[in-house]
Amino acid sequence: MRVLVVEDDLMIGRAVADGLRTGGYAVDWVRDGTAAELALSGGPYDLALLDLGLPRKDGIEVLKSLRRGRSEVPVLVITARDSLGDRIAGLDCGADDYLVKPFDLDELMARARAVLRRRAGRACPEIAYGALVFDPVTREVVFRGAAVALSAHEFAVLEALLREPGAVVSRENLEEALYGWGREIGSNAVEVYLHHLRRKLAPELIRNVRGVGYRIARIE
Repeated sequence: MRVLVVEDDLMIGRAVADGLRTGGYAVDWVRDGTAAELALSGGPYDLALLDLGLPRKDGIEVLKSLRRGRSEVPVLVITARDSLGDRIAGLDCGADDYLVKPFDLDELMARARAVLRRRAGRACPEIAYGALVFDPVTREVVFRGAAVALSAHEFAVLEALLREPGAVVSRENLEEALYGWGREIGSNAVEVYLHHLRRKLAPELIRNVRGVGYRIARIE
């Protein structure tokens, strides 16, 4: 899951980015509105966390431009602007949710998960696919009734594969779910995590579609 953090405050931006990475997200961070537009026009993001009081270009203008371009990337506004008018303006301009600073990181994470669920058309956070049960909130994975402990990167790969269960996911998309800018990617990193998942769950659970990518098989 790849997230763009748009926040000019160094302390807040670093705390949010670090918290998301600890939660298994791939994170990119920019600190002004122009850089945000550039990033959003060039990279596939699952979610954008957008401050409004930004240098160079205001966050509301970034949001308007994003929606005028028909981008459907979910946007969670994080801002100190707390008036009713500001909240209404943010939501009416295309934000999926609006969170006022100061906020608790756990609430931010919960709201982010809720936005992603709504965009995926799911009310319940838990994903059940055959004998596999995946809970992104508790970060619990159960296969054939037994709990399975996964590392943060293994969890991120499995989450990417389960976004549309049964659909083929390319190697490039799996890499994007794992790494943000400036993160060194080993040539076989994705294959290593897939190997770990097959070993911990079942060898036949993750299928290689030659020349295309990988998909989760439904196993009872």
